[in-house]
Amino acid sequence: MRYENLLVEIGTEELPPKALSKLAQAFADNVQAALDDAELKYTSVKWFASPRRLAVNVIGLAQQQEDKSIEKKGPAVSVAFDDTGQATKAAQGWARSNGITVEQAERLTTEKGEWLLFKGEVKGEQAATLIPAMIEGALKKLPIPKPMRWGSSPIQFIRPVHTVCMLFGEEIVNGNILGIASDRVIYGHRFHGEKQFNLTHADNYLEQLEAHYVLADFAARKAKIKQQVTTTAEQENALADMSDALLDEVTALVEWPVVLTASFDESFLAVPKEALIYTMKDDQKYFPLLDKDGQLKSRFVFVTNIESKDAYQIISGNEKVIRPRLADAEFFFNTDKKNTLESRLESLKTVLFQKQLGTLYEKSLRISELAGNIASMLGSDTTLAARAGLLSKTDLMTNMVMEFPDVQGVMGMHYAKFDGEHNEVALAQNEQYMPRFAGDQLPTSHISCAVALADKIDSLVGIFGIGQVPKGDKDPFALRRAAIGVLRIIVEMKLPLDLTDLVRSSISLFGDKLTQPEDLETKVVDFILGRFRAWYQEQGIDVDVIQAVAARRPTKPADFAARIEAVSGFKSLASGLALASANKRVANILAKNKVTDTAAIEPSLFENEHEKGLAEALESIEESVSVFVNDANYQGVFAELATLHVKVDNFFDNVMVMAEDERIRNNRLALLSKLRMLFLLVADISILNQQ
Repeated sequence: MRYENLLVEIGTEELPPKALSKLAQAFADNVQAALDDAELKYTSVKWFASPRRLAVNVIGLAQQQEDKSIEKKGPAVSVAFDDTGQATKAAQGWARSNGITVEQAERLTTEKGEWLLFKGEVKGEQAATLIPAMIEGALKKLPIPKPMRWGSSPIQFIRPVHTVCMLFGEEIVNGNILGIASDRVIYGHRFHGEKQFNLTHADNYLEQLEAHYVLADFAARKAKIKQQVTTTAEQENALADMSDALLDEVTALVEWPVVLTASFDESFLAVPKEALIYTMKDDQKYFPLLDKDGQLKSRFVFVTNIESKDAYQIISGNEKVIRPRLADAEFFFNTDKKNTLESRLESLKTVLFQKQLGTLYEKSLRISELAGNIASMLGSDTTLAARAGLLSKTDLMTNMVMEFPDVQGVMGMHYAKFDGEHNEVALAQNEQYMPRFAGDQLPTSHISCAVALADKIDSLVGIFGIGQVPKGDKDPFALRRAAIGVLRIIVEMKLPLDLTDLVRSSISLFGDKLTQPEDLETKVVDFILGRFRAWYQEQGIDVDVIQAVAARRPTKPADFAARIEAVSGFKSLASGLALASANKRVANILAKNKVTDTAAIEPSLFENEHEKGLAEALESIEESVSVFVNDANYQGVFAELATLHVKVDNFFDNVMVMAEDERIRNNRLALLSKLRMLFLLVADISILNQQ
């Protein structure tokens, strides 16, 4: 069997930079899946991508499929032949479909009867024959939201296609992809070197492209840009503001990266740095430079796609481009400062939060009151929290935020400081949106936490209250993210808050706006608690541990987290799973025999030392367990319960729970009920997997 490397490149017009790596990865995944389905052997699949190409490199691809033996079971002999011994139409049709006559069929005999059987050899197809359809199929499955057509062709793709190169080793794989016949023609850099060249061998793809000023390996190109930007920043005695998302996008914009440095007028530094950074990063794809204190410098790094003999011209051009953008930010900032945030409250009446739930002004009033209530629960300043909540949406009406939406909150903080608001109030304007995404920072003060929680709880209660519950992947109000944010703030900041109190307080502020108030408190609390599963699974917590705690429905997130930690530790103990198994047995017994939680245990009815021993052991730890539960020291609870291991085992080994005497049976059931209730003070450990 011959093995070669396969190279497939689709040459296009400039591809969407934010989607480039996703498209390339999907292309490779789809090709790999097609190879697996076709049972074509290969070693690995890699992908390459640049602004004008998507490519897949299959390493060690077999020249053809392996031959394989097949067996096809036909009709039963009893129905394959009629009474005269002649083949029936069913048998003839089956034989014909397999390219044989009924007489040539073999027989398959089993205990259940006898059937016609076809045995044959299927010759493996050539890879070159299968590849075009695979590539066509892989491209059709790409995640392209809005495909386009070009010219008079009905063919659609994300961008117009100019070339298709498919080489198996040095041989062209003939085929027609997206209306273009495959060849060995590759386009080089748009401005450097030759416009196009012939690829001599699949193995020479990267080398020949680099000779024509194209670094086709996305990862290598990204690493080079990162290294050069970092080095350039160090030369400027600064750090580059270089997020991975921006680095990916810049990598997707260039084929031959050249890193340069430029500057802007220092007078612009009077504008809050966040607005300037947003302009440079999001609008221009530049890398801002920060000094050792995190302050913005009047220098920035950018990546160009041209290796110019006169770099000054490129630098000058970029400086001319950035100046009006920064001037806009400066103008918006100076204009906004002429009006206080408080004066913008009235304008919030003109903006709907949601048609049924009212305006942003109404939402601000609710946030203000709820934030004050939460601050009271936390023992913080209710006046500051209410003030911060009231102003929380006012910066949305500023020129700066209207022009640069991503600076909402942070500009509110700057404007609040300029207005002379209390520092806690100003800080909360920014921190109300935290955490904005997974892994993001949390609010740093109780006032900020109160506003952030009030905003998220208000959205959850309001949207649930009008029946627009998230379904499937549809979550237009980002309620799942809001719920995770609520949990993270309460758990990681160790806040003594109960979701039931928060949701109930929020519901009371909506008046008659909620059209579906039935069981609303329960629905919202359960929805928030339900986010714990995904959150903890990401942290590697076993699902059964999460379920064991969730079964008790603790509505204080910090308390929920403490129970998770305790159950995880308990499960890892040698006695943990044994007691979990015993709990499962107890739960099954009690489920079939009704026992009240207050059923009394009568020591005089004990018939042997083992039930007496378990009863004494339970009594000896009951008080300490109660103290530990009140202190939310669930690890202490389990440390006490773990001491019951031997007593519980001895009880089940030597005591018949379902005794014939009803009084003795009920006494033993009451004993088991007490045992079960002690464990349920923390979690239902009978749910833990017995393994």
